[in-house]
Amino acid sequence: MIARLFSRELLLGLLPILGLGLLWQALVSFGAAPIALLPPPALVFARLGHQLATGEFLDQAGATLLRLFVGFAVAVVLGVGIGLMAAVNPTVGAVIRPIVRVLAPVPKVALYPALLLLLGFDHASKMALVTADALFPILLSTYYGASMVEQKLIWSALAAGTPPREVIYKVVLPAALPSILTGCRIGLVISCIVVFLAEMISSTNGLGYLLVRAARSFQTVDMFVPLISISLLGLILNAALNGLRKMLLRGFSEN
Repeated sequence: MIARLFSRELLLGLLPILGLGLLWQALVSFGAAPIALLPPPALVFARLGHQLATGEFLDQAGATLLRLFVGFAVAVVLGVGIGLMAAVNPTVGAVIRPIVRVLAPVPKVALYPALLLLLGFDHASKMALVTADALFPILLSTYYGASMVEQKLIWSALAAGTPPREVIYKVVLPAALPSILTGCRIGLVISCIVVFLAEMISSTNGLGYLLVRAARSFQTVDMFVPLISISLLGLILNAALNGLRKMLLRGFSEN
């Protein structure tokens, strides 16, 4: 199973990343950008390796991961739950659809000052912002995935004696799973961006805070370390979620 997950698809996915690294090195080598502003990648990765050995950097990364995972987990629970209810219950759907149409296009980061006033400058406001941003792609994917479930599957389950409430979990949820997991992948990417941005705006810890602190003191190498870290974190989490998706959807024809 591990060999399948880290096989040809993973290698092909690494090629563009390697290309970006080569382009970065070429820009530095040919003097397209001064080293003071764009340090060579080898220096940045060496600094990253050194930082990973320090307790302070791991604590900062841990704060970011905590906010990311908690906010994303809440978004998954709310998005899947509300999306399923809106799809199977016309009354709930009639209430939820206009709310989603109004709030989905709103940039959630605009709500961050209000979240800071309500929840403070610690973890809660950043978790809430991650939840608000990741919620809508998961909710919409769940709603449309559940709405597309064939009625004959539901009728067959009901005819077999399955209680109506259990049909949601035994028929609708499994059938909508591909769409739900797609929404979760989109929400995860958004979560990585949002938690980093929130820490840059107002925080005393986290990877975003490290970037701002390094930029204020013109330490460009240390400024690139959090950027590389959040990029690697997003890459690892996306690969993990993609592996989970393949395992869960093994029986689906589109997989």
